[in-house]
Amino acid sequence: MQENWIGYCRQDGRMGIRNRVLVIYTVECASFVAKEICRIMDHPDVELVGFSGCTDNEYAVRMLIALIRHPNVGAVLAVGLGCEYTQPEWLAEIAVKEGKEASWMFIQQEGGTRPSIEKGVSWVKEALEALKKTPRGSMGWKDLVVGAECGGSDYTSGLAGNVVVGRFFDRLVARGGTAIFEEIVEAVGLGDMLVARGATEEAARELRETYDKAMAYCKEVHQYSISPGNFAGGLTTIEEKSMGAVIKSGSSPIQGVLKVSERIPHPGLWLLDSTPDPHWMQFGITNPNDNEGLMDLISCGAQLVFLVTGRGNVVGSAISPVVKITGNSRTYARMQEDMDFDAGRVLHGECSMDELTDALDELVLRTVSGEMSKAEKLGHKEYFVPYKYQNETCRLEG
Repeated sequence: MQENWIGYCRQDGRMGIRNRVLVIYTVECASFVAKEICRIMDHPDVELVGFSGCTDNEYAVRMLIALIRHPNVGAVLAVGLGCEYTQPEWLAEIAVKEGKEASWMFIQQEGGTRPSIEKGVSWVKEALEALKKTPRGSMGWKDLVVGAECGGSDYTSGLAGNVVVGRFFDRLVARGGTAIFEEIVEAVGLGDMLVARGATEEAARELRETYDKAMAYCKEVHQYSISPGNFAGGLTTIEEKSMGAVIKSGSSPIQGVLKVSERIPHPGLWLLDSTPDPHWMQFGITNPNDNEGLMDLISCGAQLVFLVTGRGNVVGSAISPVVKITGNSRTYARMQEDMDFDAGRVLHGECSMDELTDALDELVLRTVSGEMSKAEKLGHKEYFVPYKYQNETCRLEG
C-alpha cells in the first residue's frame, strides 16, 4: 500500500493536505462582507469561518487562533467591523508569526460594504497566487491527524459505519499517526470501559473526570444525546447508541483527553472533550450540531475528518475535507452524490471487515493526495463557532 504523498510544509513542522485561504469575520456585523468576498471568489480553496459574538469568549478566540495555525491553512484575511472585542489585526499578526500570508481590515475604516469587499477580493486573489509557491514535501501516516464524528445514527452505525472507522483508527495509530474521537455525552454507561483503556494513570484520571463531568452536564441540562431520528433508525436505547458511538474509537490505548483547540502533545488515540466546563455564566451547550463537533476536531489539527451517519447527512466543513461514511447501503444509494463510503456492504456479505477497512484506507489515501471529497465537490463549507466555556488548564500552544 502507498505510504507517502505530497503535502504542504508549514513553519511549525506540521504538514497540510490542503492549502486554503481562510477569510475570518470577527463579529456578526462583518459577516456579510466576509461572505461576499468568498462568494465572489468562488474558489475551492477560499474558506470562510467566523465568530458572531461581540463580547469576549475565550473558547471562541482560542478556536479562531487554532484555525489560523491549522496546517491546511496557508493564508488568512481577518475582517472586522471596528467595535468588537476580537481584533482582526491581532489575528493577522498571529498568522504572520506562523509564516502565513495575512491581512486585515476594519469595515468602518475602509468606507463601508462595497470598498471593503473590493479590497478583500483583491487581496485574496494575490494570496492565492502567493500560495502557489508554498513549499511541498513528502507526507506520511505519521504526519496525519484524523478526527471522527457521528451524526444521524441508526442501527447500522454501531454494526458497520463506526466499526470500520475504529478499525481504520487502529491502523493509523499503529502506523504512527494520530486519531481523535469525541462525543463523550454518547458514552453513557461506558465510563469504566473508557477508563480501562487509559494508556497511563494520568490518562485514566483524565478520562474518569471527563466522563463524570459529561454525565453531570447531561443531568443538569436534561439533555442526552439521543433523538427521534435515532429511534426511527432502529436504536432503542441510549446505551445501545453509546456502544455504537464509542466503537469508532477502535481498540488502541487512549493517550489522554484534549480540550477544544489544544495542540496534540504526541501521536496516538485521543478523546476530545467538548462538553462545557461548569461556569457561573452557564452559556454554551455541547455539540449543538454536527458542524460544531467537526470544527472542534479540526481545531486540534485534524487535516481530515470522518462524519459517520446511518440516516444520511450532506454537510462538509471549512478547512478540512469531510469524508462521510454510512453503514446503511440504502442511505448510500439514496444519497450517493453526498455520501463518500458505503460501509453497509459488509452487512450484506459483499466483503469482509478487513476488505472494507482496506477500501477506506484507499479512499483516505486518495483524499489526502488531493482528490476532493463529495462535500468539497458540491461546495459544502459549513462551520459553527459558538459561545462556550472551557477552562484554561489544557495544554495550549503559544
